[in-house]
Amino acid sequence: MSKGAVVHITSEVSQVGGSDLTAAEDAAIYLIHCAGGVVLVDAGTGLAMERLLANIRAAGVAPEQISHLLLTHCHFDHTGGAHALRQRLQCRTVMHQQDASYLERGDAVVTAANWYRQRMIPCPIDEPIIGSRWNLELGSCQIMAHHVPGHSPGSLVFTMESDHLRIMFAQDVHGPLHPSLNSNRSDYQNSLQRMLDLNCDVLCEGHYGIIKGKKESAAFIRSFMTVS
Repeated sequence: MSKGAVVHITSEVSQVGGSDLTAAEDAAIYLIHCAGGVVLVDAGTGLAMERLLANIRAAGVAPEQISHLLLTHCHFDHTGGAHALRQRLQCRTVMHQQDASYLERGDAVVTAANWYRQRMIPCPIDEPIIGSRWNLELGSCQIMAHHVPGHSPGSLVFTMESDHLRIMFAQDVHGPLHPSLNSNRSDYQNSLQRMLDLNCDVLCEGHYGIIKGKKESAAFIRSFMTVS
């Protein structure tokens, strides 16, 4: 797959960023473009911003149409580009409050920016999510956020229905867990079960790509569950 390509998942969901599409350091970036609204799931590192914007245009969307930047968690490969996107597109940032402070103050340790030898540019969070669920009405679509702590304290997955399929944006199902990231193994295992219970048809992961099929998605999530 060449840089600058777009992966169409449904008529309303495309992958526009990631290690094969933008910068090698980027986690996956997903575009949701429904009738009446457009949002982006995660921002990547910001190291290939122009390429990301070109991919959004190639998906048939003007970047300025994006109203919200939905952030799954605070880690640099998902949020390093958040500040630049927020400024350039005038979009609203959304993140769980338990991760928001690390991004807002540019904490290079908990965001893992230091793993990439990069500086985390602080980014305000316009809509901090408090509690376990949050809902966004996006024109013809409804997007639900679910709090799944473990990989980070404020990790989220987002779900929606598109083309009669249940899509789950669960960016770092695989972890990793590390003390410097404030990871919690018990929370992580409980959150994997929550992800299973969401019963998705398509799993959009941050580093393992797009996993299609209920059985295939469930098997991927189960592969990280420990047997007690």
